[in-house]
Amino acid sequence: MFVVYHKQTTQIVGKDLRPDHRKTYKSHSAALAAITRAANKAGILEVDPMHPKFVYGVARKEGFHQTIEKKVVRTNMMTGEDYSETVNTPIYMSPSSETYWSM
Repeated sequence: MFVVYHKQTTQIVGKDLRPDHRKTYKSHSAALAAITRAANKAGILEVDPMHPKFVYGVARKEGFHQTIEKKVVRTNMMTGEDYSETVNTPIYMSPSSETYWSM
């Protein structure tokens, strides 16, 4: 399984390069094709430095989570303590959100 991610933020993206932590692709080629489709849909020229092929990367899901994915420091909503979690943690699974504590 492969993921497409924003190189600067390491946020996993899905269809139309919008954030989606669940999206995976069966092959490297399929992930690259998703980037190309998004660029063609937006009408971005391939020589443009903001072309998605320069901004987004493709990696194996396991390797991405182990070596590439960044962590952020957030504050636990109930205790006020700072803690670290990955940038792709869904809001409903993050102790820094009200949604987490209201379930």
